[in-house]
Amino acid sequence: MKTLTAPSRPGPARAVLMLGAGAAALAGAVLLSLVIGSKPTSPTEVWQVLTGGADPFTTTVVESRYPRTLLGIVAGAALALAGTLMQGITRNPLADPGLLGVNAGAAAAVVTATALLGPTSVAGTVWWALPGALAAGLAAYTVGSRGGDGGLVRLVLAGAVVSAVLNAYVQAVALSMPETFDSYRYWVVGSLGGRGYDVVLSVLPVIGVGVLLAFLVAGGLNALALGEEAAIATGANTVWIRSAGLVAGAVLAAGATAAAGPIAFVGLAVPHVVRALVGVDFRVQVPFALLVGPTLLLAADVVGRTIVRPTELMVGVVTAFVGAPVLLYAVRKMRSAS
Repeated sequence: MKTLTAPSRPGPARAVLMLGAGAAALAGAVLLSLVIGSKPTSPTEVWQVLTGGADPFTTTVVESRYPRTLLGIVAGAALALAGTLMQGITRNPLADPGLLGVNAGAAAAVVTATALLGPTSVAGTVWWALPGALAAGLAAYTVGSRGGDGGLVRLVLAGAVVSAVLNAYVQAVALSMPETFDSYRYWVVGSLGGRGYDVVLSVLPVIGVGVLLAFLVAGGLNALALGEEAAIATGANTVWIRSAGLVAGAVLAAGATAAAGPIAFVGLAVPHVVRALVGVDFRVQVPFALLVGPTLLLAADVVGRTIVRPTELMVGVVTAFVGAPVLLYAVRKMRSAS
């Protein structure tokens, strides 16, 4: 695996400037998410809704976009931060939140619940997907994590095995009961539409725990990037850093996947953008990822609403088209470096 460059902290002025630019970009993405939809509205109308001066119809249209926008912020931040942690811990720029089989675990739990209980609401899906994702991540971590570089290889292999087994189970059950899985097929592509506040509130505590852990291990990831022996020499507890980071990444990915479905490439692409803009200091990467991830996901959702209007293209499809070139670029960069 390719080792990421040792951290060098950007100047305080540059860090503040980039964080401010990221916040401004996120604010712009939020505005676009509130303005653009099946019925286009203007920024002035959105402002009138926010201040209580709009007509009832416009108010209803704009307010119906609030949960979708909020979910885009929460899920985008969680996926971006999970990808940042996974790439930092494994020192592999191709790692993503699905590394521990989280997406496959969520899908397997949803399929099982649907087969046993019949189709459920979106909010009901969350309560099945979340424990399934966490259980799969815990299983992969328990089997594969032993510490050290060899342990990281085992961890990646364990995640691949867990994903393969669960994906085979999902396909077997879904194909045997095709009429039952219309709702599952909608969820598995990844979408921000059709979700209410209850979905966001159900995953927010879990994602909050993951964000807190990410901030706690950010400084330790800088030491880990120097290599195992160098990190130990600086006094870093590498076992705790790696374990806490992996738990945080699994929790973040599980919450986002449960709420919005398995949205691909956000966790892979955003860390590359973050490193290009603010460098490799994880103390700056972590807060910046919380801004870039939602911006990318909301922008992709806006594109999906407009590109095939009056219908919509689900955000999981749009992010796949955006993320595929990033993946190819990362692979070519790794080959050039080697």
